[in-house]
Amino acid sequence: MVMELKHKRSLEKQPKKGIYLLPNTLTLCGMFCGFFAILSAINGNFLYAAWAIVLANVFDGLDGWIARLTNTTTRFGIELDSLSDVVAFGVAPSVMMYKWALMPFGRVGWAAAFLFVACGALRLARFNIQTGTPGSKAFKGMPIPGAATVMSSIVIFYYDYWKGLPEKNVFFLVITILLSLLMVSTIRYHGLKEIDFREKKPFWFLIVFVLILFVLFVHPSTAIFIFAMVYLVWGIIENIHLFIKRKRAKLLEKRQLIEGSQKHEEEKHYPPERTEGKDESHQNI
Repeated sequence: MVMELKHKRSLEKQPKKGIYLLPNTLTLCGMFCGFFAILSAINGNFLYAAWAIVLANVFDGLDGWIARLTNTTTRFGIELDSLSDVVAFGVAPSVMMYKWALMPFGRVGWAAAFLFVACGALRLARFNIQTGTPGSKAFKGMPIPGAATVMSSIVIFYYDYWKGLPEKNVFFLVITILLSLLMVSTIRYHGLKEIDFREKKPFWFLIVFVLILFVLFVHPSTAIFIFAMVYLVWGIIENIHLFIKRKRAKLLEKRQLIEGSQKHEEEKHYPPERTEGKDESHQNI
């Protein structure tokens, strides 16, 4: 009887086999979009590749949001999501950018494309290690889906006004290297996971959401480009402001310490004079 109870308890402690279909299926849809983007870029359909990466970003946001909402987050899902992100937001945008604008730069071009993939993989590895640790919900470094969306928005915006391949321009090389370095940096970037949709929000929040949808539906290519560039620049400006603020706080603290030590030295060398009350008491004695 005792042995049977122990056997039942050991079976209960073992993790149940199986996976959650809904979040993992959405993750695979994002991976498929990345694979389609790679094939499209190789075949010269760069606009299709860019839109496929944007669609992969939608699936990437949905799988994490649904997993958190339904409490179906698992280690298997986290690992699969990271592999999907490497394909959809690491390899796909780098191949697209290389075939579209970096090929004329030769070795420097493919080195910049590989740098994007490598930094994206390092960014994901660092994120997986930091997942579950207490602290701010903001991202440490630009998230790889954000960097891939910036690249895709450039291609989408270009084909909205021009045709054919762009001429050799150092801008595309610089933006690829900049996005790569931002991913492995310690610059703070915000994400949608900071917003808890289960909590009540102010009315203006809904108005802003409707306005964003309106702009996206009216002119999606320009809107995605503007939102991506604002996200890129806003993170840099915000972190410069925080850096200056911390510097000022350190200088103020250092100044207060110096003033405190000077005051202490003055009191040590020049002790305070006796009060009149004490002098009168000594005279009476």
